[in-house]
Amino acid sequence: MRHPPGKSSANTAPKRWHGPCFHVIGRNGMVKVGIIANPISARDIRRVISYAGNLPINDRANIVLRMMAGLATSGVEEVVVMPEHGGIRFQLERNVQREQRLGHVNFPRMRYLDMPVTATPADSARAARMMAEEGVAAIVVLGGDGTNRVVVGACGPVPVAGVSTGTNNAFPELREPTITGLAVGLAATGQVPAAEALRPNKWLEVMLNDRREIALVDVAVVEDRFVGARAIWKAAGFRDLFVTFGLPQAIGMSAIAGLSDPVDRATPEGRHICLSPDAPRQLLAPIAPGLIDRVGIVGTDRMMPGVAHHPSVAAGSLAFDGERELTFTDGDRVSVRLVPDAFRTIDVPACMAHAASAGLFVRNPD
Repeated sequence: MRHPPGKSSANTAPKRWHGPCFHVIGRNGMVKVGIIANPISARDIRRVISYAGNLPINDRANIVLRMMAGLATSGVEEVVVMPEHGGIRFQLERNVQREQRLGHVNFPRMRYLDMPVTATPADSARAARMMAEEGVAAIVVLGGDGTNRVVVGACGPVPVAGVSTGTNNAFPELREPTITGLAVGLAATGQVPAAEALRPNKWLEVMLNDRREIALVDVAVVEDRFVGARAIWKAAGFRDLFVTFGLPQAIGMSAIAGLSDPVDRATPEGRHICLSPDAPRQLLAPIAPGLIDRVGIVGTDRMMPGVAHHPSVAAGSLAFDGERELTFTDGDRVSVRLVPDAFRTIDVPACMAHAASAGLFVRNPD
């Protein structure tokens, strides 16, 4: 069982998907898909200091409905949902009952996991583990980079699909949830072969002494030795940035790499960028919605798989996918390694392209 971020798992090797397909029949004989909708994503301090919007609970519930409509059309019979007390469940159940009563849409059977709700990231990790144990074919995640990181760290070999509802969303791609639901359903039911439906992804493996953590997009080393509000938004204290990918059109910490030395999701390498506010090379980077800050770049190094990189400062704090979590001193051992093919995601464009070429949505009249 893979340990969630925040738990020591130094001896746990990453699990990878090697099977010919991932069409999974759950315990009750149904094809099942998990849905983890984080009701508190996109509510960190960056919402106060930048111009980011806030997605209302009703909109989040409607996103789930749109996904479920796509899943049902593709043949998924049951969805297993993470419980929460943020209001999504109330809105979702009310809207499902209304649509079913009016006969507008047929949704898959919906069932909530029987688990305690703590309103912390531990809920997403617990739900991901339970869904994997139940044999779901895939997990759809509503959240930002942080929520996806928690789920990926706990779901083992189950592929994930992200729906962007967080503050900084470098990992989950912006896409209409209906299309995500259709694609996940096609993959989960085996209508699209795994060779086309699954995309390998890199992650960063961080070792702080004997403690192991992962990051899906970036690890930032900040000179300040406190966690505070967790989310980072001031570039002045940055000293190192490690990224799995950095795209020129991205927002967040990975935008620094994207605008200085881009690397895409598929290339089997990452970037290590050394930073200093006094560096002669200055870069303007969008590190939060509407917030463009100046960063000084000392130099850039390629990260090849398995090669250990180390912070350029002896003490500071570590931020994983935009949130500070750990501090270290000059007596600690800190290393960052790039791990290729660490987990799989649903390749939505590839699934939909296969559906078009195979005519999977063509219905001839009787």
